[in-house]
Amino acid sequence: MINKPQPHAGVMQIAQYQPGESALEGQSRIIKLASNESPLGASPRVKEAILAHLETPERYPDGAAKELRQAIAAAQGLKSSEIVTGNGSEQIIQLLTRAYAGPGDEVIQTEYGFLVYRIAAMAAGAKILSAKDKNFTADVDAILALVTDRTKIVFIANPNNPTGTHIPASEMARLRQRLPSHVLLVIDAAYAEYVTDEAYSDGADLVKAAIDSGADNVVMTRTFSKIYGLASMRIGWAYLPESIAGAINRIREVFNVTSLSQAAGIVAVQDQDHIRKAKAFNAEWLPKVTHALEDMGIPVLPSQGNFILACFAGGEAESEAADAHLRADGIIVRPVGGYGLPDCLRITIGTEAENEALINSLKNFRAGR
Repeated sequence: MINKPQPHAGVMQIAQYQPGESALEGQSRIIKLASNESPLGASPRVKEAILAHLETPERYPDGAAKELRQAIAAAQGLKSSEIVTGNGSEQIIQLLTRAYAGPGDEVIQTEYGFLVYRIAAMAAGAKILSAKDKNFTADVDAILALVTDRTKIVFIANPNNPTGTHIPASEMARLRQRLPSHVLLVIDAAYAEYVTDEAYSDGADLVKAAIDSGADNVVMTRTFSKIYGLASMRIGWAYLPESIAGAINRIREVFNVTSLSQAAGIVAVQDQDHIRKAKAFNAEWLPKVTHALEDMGIPVLPSQGNFILACFAGGEAESEAADAHLRADGIIVRPVGGYGLPDCLRITIGTEAENEALINSLKNFRAGR
């Protein structure tokens, strides 16, 4: 028998993440509503910035992403020394887990939390625990009930993907106050820019409080992939204590954000008019699509993101049938059985024409049932 190199224990037990599809066999006209991408795309100024940087592809990018961090800090009212950037916020999540959790440790997520939290924990050799949601929403008491001396990280997406639900600032503050000081609270605020609830906080206030008190135990992660329309550029960032930034910078790839991505991010974060337009568009169409589906008898969870979670009363069979009908019409949405929601479909808010096409397709589906 030949001895072969083997991955460390647990790696092959990880369920590989499956991104949203982009194509359908036999379909030339595709409406992709599976990946929560921005229907307005990036700022028009982004293309100019990218083209300008195509002249020097032989040069390494700035490994510290200094100008990008400064641009983010200026837009958010933060210190650039308390910001790290990554190849998407997913990379930052992976790095945080590598730095702060390992074999014998425990990582907590919510019941329907982003699948990458589980992948990152298992890759680090840590045990992942899931706190039951209450009405598809994170339950602070359920999270706290799972905390032990072995707990190293709590991941909580707010708003959450794929449910779109969120908890108010008061509940997030209660979670932080009740967690032991040795536990790192990571608030994934990928969809923060879309939130309209005045009781919401992206978590930056809790990071600042942790820094000011010397606790250094709260991190907020963000992304350029959603409202900024830069999913292909892969830019994420985090607001965090300098002590945690120091740990992350020691283990990340030296040039983890390309020159093109840095240039695009700087321009995108400076064009806040474009972001306001994207938020206003979502604020108009999120309720329109929600109400249209509810009028058809398709329940929809209240969402604060740029997507909805439609759950079918007929269970998994009806959800699969609806997905098949949409695919036949060239519309790709996201089944979420991998999250334990086999009777639901996650649907991104698209352009006006795409939203109308989705509504009409589902109307025809319901008429044929």
